Amino acid sequence: MKKKVVSVLLSVLMITGLTAGCGGGTGEGESTDGGTSEEPRELSLLVDTTNAANEGFLAIVDLAEEELNMTINVETRPAGTEGDNVVKTRLASGDMADLCVYNSGALLNAINPSEYFIDLSDQEFMDRVDDLYKEAVSVDEAVYGIPFATSRGEAVLYNKEMYEKYGLEIPKTWDEFLANCDVLQEAGETAVLGTFADAWTAQIVFLGDAYNLLTAVPDFPEKFDAGEMKWASTPEGLRSFEKLGDTTPYYNEDYLSMTYDEGCDVMVSGGAGHWFAMSNALSAMYTLYEDMDMVNNLGMFAIPGDDADVNGITMWYPVAIYGNKNSENQDAILDFMEFYISEEALDAYCGATLPDGPFCVKDYEIPVEAYAAVSDIQAYIDAGNYEPALEYISQVKGADCPAICQELASGQTTAEEAAAKYDDDCAKAATQLGLDW
Repeated sequence: MKKKVVSVLLSVLMITGLTAGCGGGTGEGESTDGGTSEEPRELSLLVDTTNAANEGFLAIVDLAEEELNMTINVETRPAGTEGDNVVKTRLASGDMADLCVYNSGALLNAINPSEYFIDLSDQEFMDRVDDLYKEAVSVDEAVYGIPFATSRGEAVLYNKEMYEKYGLEIPKTWDEFLANCDVLQEAGETAVLGTFADAWTAQIVFLGDAYNLLTAVPDFPEKFDAGEMKWASTPEGLRSFEKLGDTTPYYNEDYLSMTYDEGCDVMVSGGAGHWFAMSNALSAMYTLYEDMDMVNNLGMFAIPGDDADVNGITMWYPVAIYGNKNSENQDAILDFMEFYISEEALDAYCGATLPDGPFCVKDYEIPVEAYAAVSDIQAYIDAGNYEPALEYISQVKGADCPAICQELASGQTTAEEAAAKYDDDCAKAATQLGLDW
């Protein structure tokens, strides 16, 4: 692993001092049927600094170098908006690496992928990629990306010991969930953990209810983007805000000052019954104590709807790896992408870091050593009871969503007021996107 870390560090110097040439490779060599080459091949890969530290990703890169007779030069860019601007600038200038790690979902639309990225629609290896994930990396029927890492469940982490102690069952409806919270609260337990010092965590109830919304109103994203539906005037959309408002009485006393990191510690230590979270919190908790038994005392269930027969989970999808359409190294790019989602490569990923969610790859079984809550999520996937978060299928998200949700959860506003505020917030975003609202 040290070899690749050094490569990442060197690439930072490269980005700040030199500008990489288009493609960054030295030519192909003749590919064999196994995807390897008689002559060594070289590819460049641009990734943000956060994902560059993913040990699973680095393990796949190391293995690809060995198996495909390649050198993968990892270049880094900043994360966030600054890094997005780097991607856009390099694409526009014809200076993009052979492979680029970038957002999946609606943000892909904004960079005109048909001009810059390889259409993977006809590649046989794309048959392995989850169909809903392919929709998140598609524009106008063309498919452009493969999943960089695992997906994440956006749902409820729960304390198994508390559930056993108080004789609770996994709720299938929202009323059953609230009844469980009542039992825990009456017993003097923290029924729901709040970590709203990090305001983004206040959104999870609302955002994680997407499965229930999409099941009831499948065309909501399309009509919302067109300005034909609104959160406040769509009962199934308003319901997501109502659920968030229902949680107000159950939080820990310091829920407005507790941080996400502190919440990880409280939850893994058994200090609360429920936490609305994304499943990557499992890795953060394991980092704290490196005790698998403590982490495995937590399970995960979907945010319940109002019908016990409709029960499914909302998934947060990973960023994607895209291939540079204008690179001279097309064959090598496709060989690498095919290898990246192979069973051998995913095994290497799991050997380097424990996955905190299922892969968006069909028929890949998570190793038994994985966190127990990941198996809970996988059960929803296997049953076909899952939908992506709205960010992957809708172009419009208001920037003030965290603050609006924080106000609602703390009892400062009603669900109706919050929904109306969010509609106004989204109208600003729609205007910026040039949509007709």
